[in-house]
This record gives sequence, structure tokens and C-alpha cells, in this order.
Amino acid sequence: MSMTPASAIPPAAAPAADWSPSSWRGKPALQMPTYPDADALAATSDELRALPPLVTSREILALKQQLAEAQEGKRFLLQGGDCAETFAECSSDVISNRLKVLLQMSLVLVHGLKLPVVRVGRFAGQYAKPRSADTETRDGVTLPTYRGDIVNSPDFDAQARIPDPRRMVKAHARSAMTMNFVRSLIDGGFADLHHPEYWGLGWVSQSPHAADYQKMVAGIGDAVRFMETLAGRRMQSLNRVDFYTSHEALLLHYEESQTRQVPRADGWFNLSTHFPWIGMRTAALDGAHVEYFRGISNPVAVKVGPSVTPDQLLRVIDALNPDDEPGRLGLIHRMGAGHIADKLPALLDAVQREGRRVLWICDAMHGNTESTSNGYKTRRFANIRSEIEQAFDLHAAAGTHLGGVHLEMTGENVTECLGGARELTEVDLQRDYRSTVDPRLNYEQALEIAMLIVRKRGAIGE
Repeated sequence: MSMTPASAIPPAAAPAADWSPSSWRGKPALQMPTYPDADALAATSDELRALPPLVTSREILALKQQLAEAQEGKRFLLQGGDCAETFAECSSDVISNRLKVLLQMSLVLVHGLKLPVVRVGRFAGQYAKPRSADTETRDGVTLPTYRGDIVNSPDFDAQARIPDPRRMVKAHARSAMTMNFVRSLIDGGFADLHHPEYWGLGWVSQSPHAADYQKMVAGIGDAVRFMETLAGRRMQSLNRVDFYTSHEALLLHYEESQTRQVPRADGWFNLSTHFPWIGMRTAALDGAHVEYFRGISNPVAVKVGPSVTPDQLLRVIDALNPDDEPGRLGLIHRMGAGHIADKLPALLDAVQREGRRVLWICDAMHGNTESTSNGYKTRRFANIRSEIEQAFDLHAAAGTHLGGVHLEMTGENVTECLGGARELTEVDLQRDYRSTVDPRLNYEQALEIAMLIVRKRGAIGE
């Protein structure tokens, strides 16, 4: 999905001599399902190894270069999408709406920040989810927990909850279909800056932000026409955008099967996604996930929660980016609005003191999850906004760059997060709550976050 010139793409780092795609198997592997049929798992892994890759090493290295520029404050990363994809939602409407939201948010950011935006979607592979418990009990019946469509089914049924390795093949197929459709949309002009009005979502025509957005669209259209008048030609570079994918690389059997060497490039690449990340529950230094991640040439990220100490973080950085390679490592801090002021400064100071090059990213979603009195898992927009605002202030005080945000959001008209422009209440949640795992921002709330980022970054003078 990238059009970065070959001359601008840095070479991949050499692989570690003591690493292989399967070396993770000798480490403790948390959040992994137990497959009852080892032969079926092995056969499925062999089948996955023979399937075509989903991304290319060239795209991966192009993204790494863009992330290196984001580290220096020359770009801004927008990483967002569903908390967990489902097989049932692999449809043209759902995919195009996800893309529309990211494009609209990036348009707001480009216009307001006056910076190029790195667009990364949490989709085409976000089918696995970590869980707080291995089992779930309802009405006295205990079954294995639902770990995402790539593992088992959300139906509370004994057969449906058995981990099935064949679901990895289904996940690969749906990821390929998603990426193929996104590529086709982008290559076909869906992201053409000459026509951002095409990115609209019908149900938000009455949004409190609709007028501001339409005014912005009109202004960008005027600017594009002015530049083309001066140049005397149509600016073809505005017809499309670079777009990348990401997912939490939780299911290591799947990731290993997609890890390959390619001609004319050193190292091993995870060719299932451009930008995989490690979740907070699986970031142990001696764990299987850190072991797997340290050997791949992709840019990678790791979630950083409030319990992480400066020493722990520096050791993880040493493991994942020992050569201090630009664009290699993102740190996605997810502290919660009530903890970020106490927990983040020490981490910023430690990393800056050691002179380590990382991309700081704010996930203002996962530290702000709560349950309502009527039984819904939700997040308050006010807390999401507060954590982002505090993150900008704390980075400015430390002399570091907040280089991006990581959000769970959707283009559907859901009611899963409280507050926002329409001030959704607990009563509203039951109207259209669809998520099988975590609550997501809807379009209006996501666009409001983009506008907030522009205002806040301008206020601190960056």
C-alpha cells in the first residue's frame, strides 16, 4: 500500500544469530489457546506457510522509515480500528466505513497539524484478543473463554469454545480479502484528496461537527485547486495515500507461519502485517512474545501500562531494539486518565536519559475501561480526552515528542462509549452496543478526538 521511493527505504537489520521464527517455543507463552489436536495444529501451520503473504517487505521498510520521521516530530501516527475483528463483519460496508473514518481523521490532522500523517489500521488481522481469565462461567456452566474469531467462537457452547486451528486459515483468508478491498479502494481513487467529500458517512449528516468538517473539506479543495492552477497540471500525488495495517501478534503459531525471508533483503519479516505489537499482558522480558518480536525486521510496538517500571522498560527496549534503529520501536503507553500524570514522567525521563530512540504513542482507550450499573463494558469520552491532553502536556514538559495515538474505533453508528458531542448516557448504550470485546469510539467521537489533537498540539506550541 506504499508508494515510497526505493531510494528512501532503509535496509532491514541483520537477524539475531540465536533467533529463529520458532525460538519462541522455548519460552513461557501467555494468552495462548490450548489446542486439543496437535496434529491438526501442525497441518494447519504447514498450510499457512504455503499461502501467499499479505504484505511485502518493501511496504514494511517504507513504514519503518515513516515511523522514524514520526519519532523526530516530522510526521504523526494515526493508528486505529476495531478492538477485535469478526469473520461476520468482513464485508464491503464495514471495511469501507473503517477506512472512511481513518481518512477523515487523518484529513483533520493533516490540515490542523500541517504534518504528514502515517495511517495505520487495526484490521486485516486483528482477530485474536487477550483475556483476563482462561474460562468463563454462566449459570453454573464453565467453558473456555472466547479469545477471538481466529481461535474459537463467542457462542456460549462447549463445541464452539474449543480452540480450532482451522480458524487461522479463515482469518488469513479474511485478512487477505480485507486488504485486497482496501488496496482496490485506495488505488481506485477512494482516498483522492480532490474529492474528500466522498468519504462521508450518511448517518452522521446531523453531527455537531459536520459543519466544521465540511468547512475544512471545502478549504482543502480550494487549496488543491489553487496549487494545481499554479502548477498548470493535476497533482497526481493527491490521488492516493499510503496505508498500512497492524494487529496484536498474540497467536504465535499464526505469526510464525507468516514469518519469512525474502530475496534481496536481510532478516526475517512477519508478512501478515506491517506493524505488529505486543500487548501489556504478554510483554514479559523472558516470555515467548518478546522472544518472537526481537527477531523480526518489521517495525514493532509494545503496550506500556502503569505497572511498568523504568528499569523494566529499558530492558524491553534493549531486547527489542538493541541497535537503536530509527523507526523500529514504538512504545504505546496506556495508563488511564487517573494514573498517567503519576506513572508516565519517570518512563519518559529514563528513556530520554539513556538516549534511546523510540516512537511514543498514546493509547487513551485501554486504561479507561469500566463497567456501568446496567452491565455494559464502556469508556467515558471525558477520560479518553483527558488522557490524551495530559499525554501532550507531559511529553512537552519532558522534552519528548508524542508521535501518535492508538484508538479503538469504528465507522458504524454504535453506542459503546459514554459522552462525546451527543453526550451518550448509560441508557444509550443498550441502543446499539455491538462489540464482542471492548467498547469503541463511533465516528462522531473519533472525529472529535482528531479535532482535540489539533487544538491541543497547537496549544502546547508543537
